Amino acid sequence: MHLREIARFVPDLAILFSRLARDRRVPRLRRLWLLGLAAYLASPIDLIPDFIPVLGQLDDALLVALTLRGVVRGAGLELVKDHWPGTQRSLRAVLRFAGYS
Repeated sequence: MHLREIARFVPDLAILFSRLARDRRVPRLRRLWLLGLAAYLASPIDLIPDFIPVLGQLDDALLVALTLRGVVRGAGLELVKDHWPGTQRSLRAVLRFAGYS
């Protein structure tokens, strides 16, 4: 990935999650996962406090990764492609992570 793509990756994920959470074609449980993740990330209470170097951010990253994998698999390839705001290259990285070849 190019530096610009890497810098846009997290905002692109936030946009994707937001769009999928509002899309009624996504199964309700998957939409609830997205809303739960948003609430967790916005909450000042974490499993591991953010002031602990590396580990503090690792729990957030792990939850985002697990949610991404579950939601992409649950929503389906076409919905994710429809809602992805980034480049095709970064979309391929997301899909690879979710288990699509």
